[in-house]
Amino acid sequence: MNSISPLAYVHPEAQLGDNNVIGPFCYIDKNTVIGDNNVLQNSVTIHVGARIGNDNEFFAGASISTKPQDLKFKGEETTCVIGDHNSIRENVTISRGTASKGQTTVGSHNLLMENMHVAHDCVLGNHLIIGNSTKFAGEVVVDDYAIISATCLIHQFCHIGGYGMFQGGSRTSQDIPPYIMAGKEPIRFAGVNIIGLRRHGFSNDLIHLIHEAYRILYSKGLMAEGIEEIRRTLPDTPELRYITTFVENSKRGIIR
Repeated sequence: MNSISPLAYVHPEAQLGDNNVIGPFCYIDKNTVIGDNNVLQNSVTIHVGARIGNDNEFFAGASISTKPQDLKFKGEETTCVIGDHNSIRENVTISRGTASKGQTTVGSHNLLMENMHVAHDCVLGNHLIIGNSTKFAGEVVVDDYAIISATCLIHQFCHIGGYGMFQGGSRTSQDIPPYIMAGKEPIRFAGVNIIGLRRHGFSNDLIHLIHEAYRILYSKGLMAEGIEEIRRTLPDTPELRYITTFVENSKRGIIR
């Protein structure tokens, strides 16, 4: 059975699972689906198009599946899909998709800290930590296990690789490849995220390979030369394939 405050509004067409807690002054609109065991503290707004999984907690002022801040949006039916076991803190805003992709996606086991924004058509992976007041423009992709610190600005269409760490107060208009630390002003490569990789169980040998891959990559004038040398001289592992494929597929170019 759901626990719904008498001071909350739930549209008759909203679909709620079981054992949800809906606090006072929450607003749940039509065309919304909420799974089981979610907690909505006071003053949470769930807009049209929200598709929410299980065991999430939304803190005061969070606004989910908002109308995109995109002048090309013409009211098309789009969604905002949120997975399971997320902690979405105070005043976080997440927009739904546009005709471009039709869907904004937030995975599972993420911590989205106070006042951060996820724009239309973004794709956020799993086990992310996103700091206070960080802002993602439209169609940003963030891979699993990335840590993005507070007050960062991410340009539209950027791709943030997994297992990396992004320095607080930074901004980027280029892609951030996986396993690295990125920071300083202007933003640039600041080494391999050794401590983070060790915490996730990467062996010293594997960390050394990742370090060698980036040493080769950043020593070349052309990224294609670095990718070719990595493939020719280093072992073929999933981690190194992730790096080379990420760089090859980068549309905005990677930070140097």
